[in-house]
Amino acid sequence: MSPITVNASDARRIARRCSQIATAIIALAINASPGMASLPDHAAAARSSGSNGHDGSSVMPDLSSRRTVMPSGMRELVAAARGRVPSFSRQTGLPCSACHYQFPQLTPFGRLFKLNGYSMMGLKPIVEPNAKNGAPLSLLPIPPLSMMLMASETHLTARRPGAQNDAIEFPQQLSLFLGGALTPHIGTLIQATYSGGSGTFGIDNSDIRYVTRAQVAAHDAVFGITLHNNPTVQDPWNTTPAWGYPFISSDITPGSIAGAVVDGSLGQQVVGLGAYALWDNLLYLEATGYRTALQPGAAPPDSTAANAIHGVTPYWRVALEHQFGSTYGMIGMYGLLAHLYPAGIAGPTNSFTDVSFDAQLEHPFGQGGVVIARTTWINEQQALAASFASGGAAGLDRTLNTARLNASLEPNARYGLTLGVFSTTGTRDSILYAPSALTGSRNGRPTTDGVTEELDFNAWQNTRLGIQAVQFTQFNGAAANYDGSGRPASGNNTLYVFVWVAF
Repeated sequence: MSPITVNASDARRIARRCSQIATAIIALAINASPGMASLPDHAAAARSSGSNGHDGSSVMPDLSSRRTVMPSGMRELVAAARGRVPSFSRQTGLPCSACHYQFPQLTPFGRLFKLNGYSMMGLKPIVEPNAKNGAPLSLLPIPPLSMMLMASETHLTARRPGAQNDAIEFPQQLSLFLGGALTPHIGTLIQATYSGGSGTFGIDNSDIRYVTRAQVAAHDAVFGITLHNNPTVQDPWNTTPAWGYPFISSDITPGSIAGAVVDGSLGQQVVGLGAYALWDNLLYLEATGYRTALQPGAAPPDSTAANAIHGVTPYWRVALEHQFGSTYGMIGMYGLLAHLYPAGIAGPTNSFTDVSFDAQLEHPFGQGGVVIARTTWINEQQALAASFASGGAAGLDRTLNTARLNASLEPNARYGLTLGVFSTTGTRDSILYAPSALTGSRNGRPTTDGVTEELDFNAWQNTRLGIQAVQFTQFNGAAANYDGSGRPASGNNTLYVFVWVAF
């Protein structure tokens, strides 16, 4: 019998068809599961339309538009939040592209996977066959383990004082992830990281969730409880600080002298317990309370603690999302109120009230292409009673504003181009923002702004080669001699080349 031959065009068509059918079958299984939100109305309608496929159309719902509620290679992290987690792909049996346009940018499907507690399975679990034995069992048949490696080279326009230029980090970061379903309603993403810069290994971004669902006003609703260690790490959008652009960055580039509390200041230094709800794939609400959990640090916090929380720090989040034809949109707000002891656990505190606005747009084009725009603006009102009393600030009341706007063009899963602008402004304070070589401010202003460009090549869905450039127009208050030691803002311009692998 002569062999069957298939040309390249037919092979691609068959592969796409098999992928659609497999994804649709899993979507139907998820829709029947009590741990996952249901498919959107348009997918449910397609599922029940009765099409026999004779006209070439699929008998399954069209999942290629990324409007579905599915998951897979959940990512998360880098420099401020890192990479997706291949253990989720192994658990679900889906490629990373089911949840990510390109990691770590979540699709609507990927966001639902996260909000449903990382608990959707594509593997047959180990279960307790005899209910009379007591508590039920539903256990993954494989360890939910993944690893991530980041290596990089950084070049600054002007070298750091007293140091060589062109810093090579291998690794810049090496992480171990425990990510996946613990039970049908509980899932986790726990990251432990070795940092090449500090030579230390410790806990990184972590999130444990319990999720259930119900009908509210005749619409599906997802209800969850989250235990985590970094404000906004629990958020499903790529606009908030923990998962915002740049998704990876050099730790050699000097950081701005000022930053809002919600913008990473409490990362891995707190524990938060919160509750959230997503109603009708439209309205998202969350409230979380944080207490100090210093890493490393004394437990309970004592006189050696820095920036320990007085009482409980409340965090809130509200967002509206909607599908406008093929375009997805989200607009939201988030914020917190923190009372922090600058040192120790007694005396006056500094008060920080953060109110933030964010938005995200996603528009597909061509065969698998997408344009994604993201923005966030953070306003922080500071009442620095402790710092003012100790002589650490020239005034009591201060304001800090942070703004970021960026857009990614991804013609397919292999290539990506992202452009972004950023700006930090605030009240002048010659003591709080004092002159200091490299990191200080000559004029007492925190103003820092500039642009970032990044070009990515994904050799595989879990392997990225990238080059990123950062140009500063102002740094810590000035364009020239910003630190009082003669360094220009442009001296911190950065060329950053990196390799990012998860496996």
